[in-house]
Amino acid sequence: MGSLIGGLVADRMSHIYPHSGRVMCAQFSAFMGIPFSWFLLKVIPQSVSSYYTFAATLFLMGLTISWNGTAVNGPIFAEVVPAKHRTMIYAFDRAFEGSFSSFAAPMVGILSEKIYGYDPKSVDPNSGSVREAFALSRGLFTMMAVPFGLCCLFYTPLYLIFRRDRESARIASLKEAEMM
Repeated sequence: MGSLIGGLVADRMSHIYPHSGRVMCAQFSAFMGIPFSWFLLKVIPQSVSSYYTFAATLFLMGLTISWNGTAVNGPIFAEVVPAKHRTMIYAFDRAFEGSFSSFAAPMVGILSEKIYGYDPKSVDPNSGSVREAFALSRGLFTMMAVPFGLCCLFYTPLYLIFRRDRESARIASLKEAEMM
């Protein structure tokens, strides 16, 4: 559902701002992961009674942080990548993102233990441990906020290069059509 909403918003933004609308949507989507992660892990009381708050937060988070693949990357690739290379670029994008995301869970564990003091031996399986839960939530937050922030930052150069790349792709496409 978030990808659909993101697609509709990004399509509209690309009509209003043809050279930067999709980039704005990508940065908005990536940025929204930071406050939602903070709210989810730091603000909501860690209690069963907070179930509906968690559910609403996760629902809204899912609506806003899921735009980049379908609303931004795919349409931008369609505009700048020649048709004969498009499938390979889409596959590379998915593989690249999946490869990096596979490091997230181990990094949460490493950060939680080495930096935030998580000790798996001190967790009581029946009653848990507030201290260990706090260390784990800090590791999770770090591995959510930092990648969301970097993602937002990495889209910034597109404000400068997307227009030029799209124009170059359009010209190359016209030249190729003339040759046929």
